[in-house]
Amino acid sequence: MNYFYVLNGKKLKQAFIIAVAVIFAIGIIYSERDNVTVFSQGAPQAIYSIQTDKKVIALTFDISWGDTRTEPILKILEEKGIKNATFFLSSPWSKSHPDIVNRIVKGGWEIGSHGHKHTDYSSLNDDEIRRQIRTSHQILNEVTGQSPGLIRLPNGDFDKRVLRIANELNYTVIQWDTDSQDWMNKGVDTIINRVVSKAHPGDIVLMHASDSCKQTHLALPVIIDQLRAKGYEFVSVGQLLKQTQVDGKTPVEDQAMKQMK
Repeated sequence: MNYFYVLNGKKLKQAFIIAVAVIFAIGIIYSERDNVTVFSQGAPQAIYSIQTDKKVIALTFDISWGDTRTEPILKILEEKGIKNATFFLSSPWSKSHPDIVNRIVKGGWEIGSHGHKHTDYSSLNDDEIRRQIRTSHQILNEVTGQSPGLIRLPNGDFDKRVLRIANELNYTVIQWDTDSQDWMNKGVDTIINRVVSKAHPGDIVLMHASDSCKQTHLALPVIIDQLRAKGYEFVSVGQLLKQTQVDGKTPVEDQAMKQMK
């Protein structure tokens, strides 16, 4: 007995389209395998906060310009007994202000790198990214006597290449979950309310000690008092990272977060 198989033309066409689509998808994944790794577990990530039930919070200060705002901020931290905070220092500023840097070192506050040239590192090629991070590291090591392992990139800008290269150079990229927006000089009360209302356990708070930020030193004492009243303990970023779980984001996630804020 002979059997005849009749193939439905429409179903055959659908099967062909599906097969082509699968092959195309496999091709994309293969050609973009370097991009896929940024989403893989274990890939370098920028740290925004840590997940914890403990009321710990890290105050961080970026410095890249000027010599009049840092001293008042250091004095406030001393008066308020804040022994744990993190300063991200640009290397050109550090080289030209060794006395202020020395005071930060003697005060026992943590020091991280804020890079060398103040530009978006994602716009640089790989060799230049390495050069910028290494130059900053060398200068900070000479000025502070320390070898920082934390870096906050200029303008908070990075991509997967920057994350990878920083990781290769033994750096952890640190961002923030709460932006005080003190750099916008919107007013002392605005800075206070923004930080206090957004603060949460495991938070990293972005502030600045550059001369362009004219209200930080006025808002800082109230921020410290109000966070303490809420039961927060102040820690350095390094101490924060010793907690069990870190909240990190990839460059794509970072852009999505920025669009929501």
